[in-house]
Amino acid sequence: MSHGGGSRLHRRTEPLYNALILRWLALHPFIMSLLPAVATVSLGRATAGHSLPDKIMRAAAHSMQGIEIFYECLEQYAYDIAGVADERSLLQAAVETKGVCDRNSISIICLQPFMHFEGLTSEKARAAAFQRLKLWFKIAHALGTDLIQVPTNFQQEGTTGSLARITADLREAGLLGLQEEPVIRLAYEAVSWGTYIDVWEDAWEVVKLVDLPNVGLCIDTFHVAGRVYGDPAAVLGRRPTGEADLNASLCRMAEELDVHRIFYIQVGDAQKLSPPLDSDHPFYDIQQPKRMSWSRNARLFTFEHDKGGYLPVDKVLDALVRLGYRGWASMETFNHELYGLDPALPEHYATRAEQSWRRILQFLKKKDELEVHAPRRVNAIKI
Repeated sequence: MSHGGGSRLHRRTEPLYNALILRWLALHPFIMSLLPAVATVSLGRATAGHSLPDKIMRAAAHSMQGIEIFYECLEQYAYDIAGVADERSLLQAAVETKGVCDRNSISIICLQPFMHFEGLTSEKARAAAFQRLKLWFKIAHALGTDLIQVPTNFQQEGTTGSLARITADLREAGLLGLQEEPVIRLAYEAVSWGTYIDVWEDAWEVVKLVDLPNVGLCIDTFHVAGRVYGDPAAVLGRRPTGEADLNASLCRMAEELDVHRIFYIQVGDAQKLSPPLDSDHPFYDIQQPKRMSWSRNARLFTFEHDKGGYLPVDKVLDALVRLGYRGWASMETFNHELYGLDPALPEHYATRAEQSWRRILQFLKKKDELEVHAPRRVNAIKI
């Protein structure tokens, strides 16, 4: 598999494709853009030997203009550099990562995921979480990003669903972020298997109560559709009232959500499992909620219907665009295949991310709603 400018067929068709997109853009010059990005974890797991610099270069070579730095990837890179992943080596790895991104003209949009943070019942655990957050602030500065993603807590023990406590934790974190120079923003994401907060509506309620300009939302099409529509344990792959519930949720989004509080979005789908996810399924893990096992093993990029994608994530994306969202749209997927050892795997997944972005372009073009950036090919990869 080529690590350069793509296949000959791709190089022949690229100019025509870009010309068509640019012609369409010329008719829509006054509307802001969606910008394509990808999460580093979605190009191969660090634990399988897929290096952070290589994944960044693959992303840049396949039309991505931004990248989410997954902490696991940075941690492994720090270990590769120094033989240990301590504060010093993490910061060194962050500086090196920024250099690779700068040389390949790709922006670091965030550091993620800052997990298991809010609603901790142990004061000792809470203090440790805030100490960890301060290190993440340093890492974010070294990376040159101002954004940290915070997924909703999905620990089954040691947490509380108290809205007051969750809000207090996020507000304290936000106030600390405001003291940073530059200010650090926090993007709160409702994951579909969160212990207490698993839908965007509840995450939005927390953000409103926090009431700070640097605390907003990350909305993931998979988590929205996968929670209220999808059910990996059902034969049909969906909840009985899934379609009606998703439509109602998207109506609430249109009526209640302040688009300016969405810091970025993630776009992704998932495979319909057949047979369904029960105790006999190879993806089943008794220690994980079923939607978590589904997500870890069978996520897909958007519009990969040929691979079994079936969630109505197009409806979620359309709702966000109609709401007025413009900004980063990050391709994020998790899949058991990402643990594969083939060194060509990052190239393969970067190619799939680019194909997904093209399909998103086509979808938006049909909707005729907004300008989007045509893919750019980076043929010369710089180390």
